[in-house]
Amino acid sequence: MRNLQIKVAVFTLLLLVALGVAVFHAGAPFKEPGAGEGPENKNRSLPGEPKEYAGGLPWEEDPEFLQALETYDTPRLMAQFKAELKNPFYGELANVKLAAETLKGTVVKPGEIFSQNQTLGPYTREKGYQVGPMFVGTRLTESIGGGVCKIATLLYNAAVLANLEVVERHHHSMPVTYVSPGQDATVAYGIKDLKFKNTTPDNILIWAGTVGNVAYIGFYGKTEPPKVTWEHRILQEVPFQTVYRDDPTLPLGEEKILVDGLNGCLVETELHIDYPDGRREVRHLGKSWYHPMPQLILRGTGKE
Repeated sequence: MRNLQIKVAVFTLLLLVALGVAVFHAGAPFKEPGAGEGPENKNRSLPGEPKEYAGGLPWEEDPEFLQALETYDTPRLMAQFKAELKNPFYGELANVKLAAETLKGTVVKPGEIFSQNQTLGPYTREKGYQVGPMFVGTRLTESIGGGVCKIATLLYNAAVLANLEVVERHHHSMPVTYVSPGQDATVAYGIKDLKFKNTTPDNILIWAGTVGNVAYIGFYGKTEPPKVTWEHRILQEVPFQTVYRDDPTLPLGEEKILVDGLNGCLVETELHIDYPDGRREVRHLGKSWYHPMPQLILRGTGKE
């Protein structure tokens, strides 16, 4: 069964790469609307993945982890996050596992700026990374290390929940399935990075890992951060289009959804920060634009 899933994932990725321009440039390009253009401001919270994770972490009894807590004097769990990689492409999960394994045990000193690219990159075959999927504008293509943006997203969310200063963050060009729009992060070595600063007076220990197709991260230190809550509002939506491709391997008239479509959107994100003394801070993070992800349907042209 696992081999079959891998073969299907490989076929899907190769097909998407081969059809990239046609699939991901369907219809007019998504652009920022002018006055009077597009649907009205919906001003509603985004559905999607849970914005926080409060369950257990898979390494809590790991002797290596427990020793690291003692060595770096980081007894408190400051923030945690997880992301499920639904139907990962071939190479994607392997890259996420490798990046998580490399990341675990990283210590960020007080005042230090953490960089994902400096810590985990370059994402090369020599380091063990495989070919995986990545967005380039409105195309899905392949690259060595494709998929490590999931780690960037974990780091971004943990840094935000720990109330650290985010120095650099870039959102994807199209929506992703594992977090709500406005809550993701992407990297490209030498071009885009995920950086945050340790604004606490103590060390921060980062631990990460995977179980199946779920990736986890935890930040540990001495400081108890305030309660941080994400708030996303959809300001505009652009419906996805459906693209059909003939497939002679499917019976005539049969259809199969290969890629689920996702609406494009303009999202405004802010943080609600509640301090122990009762103060509340609202921190505006700005707006993020996402092109719609077209739905790809294979249409059978073979024999009945």
